Amino acid sequence: MTIRKLAHYSLRTNRLEATKRFYVDILGLVEGYRPPFDFPGAWLYQAHDRATRDPTDYGVVHLIGIDPNRPQGLEDYLGDKDAALLQGSGAIDHVAFLAQGLAGLRARLDGAGFAYRERTVPSLGLHQLFVEDPSGVTVELNYAAEEAVPPA
Repeated sequence: MTIRKLAHYSLRTNRLEATKRFYVDILGLVEGYRPPFDFPGAWLYQAHDRATRDPTDYGVVHLIGIDPNRPQGLEDYLGDKDAALLQGSGAIDHVAFLAQGLAGLRARLDGAGFAYRERTVPSLGLHQLFVEDPSGVTVELNYAAEEAVPPA
């Protein structure tokens, strides 16, 4: 497996609009495409990335909104987290890398006894593997969806 680059970081927030305004109005990021997930959020891009629209660019900051009236979509997709802990660096949900070599990573994780979960993102051709490091930080590894298809 090869790490190609840091893909994005994600923040869980119960102040979605205020957080989005900070990153857009103050830092100059641009809101862009986000798949149709079953929870609120926003994907924020660097302005020049939006102009070139690199198909491997999924934004640099992913905001994950918490809907207290309908939390199940978020819980089903990313798991539950105690809202009281979502302040400061505790609000960072996960770190994501673009990567290659999914089969090799699976073999190493299985051999070392790490639990992980996988999913393919709707409409992006992107396959994700999530694993927690020994400190409990969630690491997301993003692969071309073709890597998730078993060989014929």
